[in-house]
Amino acid sequence: MTKSLERDLIGYGATPPHPQWPNDARLALNFVLNYEEGSEYSIGDNDGVTDSGLVEMSGSPVSRGERDLAAESMFEYGSRVGFWRLMRIFAERQLPLTVYACALALERNPAAAAAIKAADHDICCHGWRWIEHFKLTETEERNHIRLAIESLKKTVGQRPLGWYCRYGPSVNTRKLLMEEGGFLYDSDSYNDELPYYVLAEGRPRLVIPYSLTNNDLKWATGNLGTGEDFFTALKESFDLLYEEGDTHRR
Repeated sequence: MTKSLERDLIGYGATPPHPQWPNDARLALNFVLNYEEGSEYSIGDNDGVTDSGLVEMSGSPVSRGERDLAAESMFEYGSRVGFWRLMRIFAERQLPLTVYACALALERNPAAAAAIKAADHDICCHGWRWIEHFKLTETEERNHIRLAIESLKKTVGQRPLGWYCRYGPSVNTRKLLMEEGGFLYDSDSYNDELPYYVLAEGRPRLVIPYSLTNNDLKWATGNLGTGEDFFTALKESFDLLYEEGDTHRR
């Protein structure tokens, strides 16, 4: 059986296909809100460590095995304040969102889950928890996928149709998603600007690549200093893709 893990360094090359966007649009633009807060590594969830992914230094200064209350509160800001600000901004502009939802995180904030459900935003599952799937055994990963689906059905009223892991998938992820049978695509790839198909388990599998170019990760790497910097980066990306879209849809 084909596992679809062979590297493809060629892709569409010089002749990308016409994706037939509605109204013959030049560019398909997807806004993604990642909701992870409350599902990250934590002492309270018996992980033995506090997630330091948001700490503005090289790792947490708190000893491993002890709670880092500062790091915990940095995550809490996102669910307490940042989420609601973004929801208001998009509601005011009547723009749809895809929520990359960690299932346990939404269980722990029912009001946020209810707001996502009421807005009828698209759901792409970001895992049961915000942890690296390549660290899980195949059995553990299968169970996480099952838990995530069951949880999101309860909190936002729909099963996810897409999937995206933290950082990257395991060698088993795509196989397990296809085994489950209800996912239309995964976004565990960074290698293109257009969706594409791979042959996986003997069947075609849709991949919608994720962008780290137009991503808040740029703040963590120190490449951005102000909101205007981020806007400029996003606008320049949009303008280039829109210009190219006149001849090759993006």
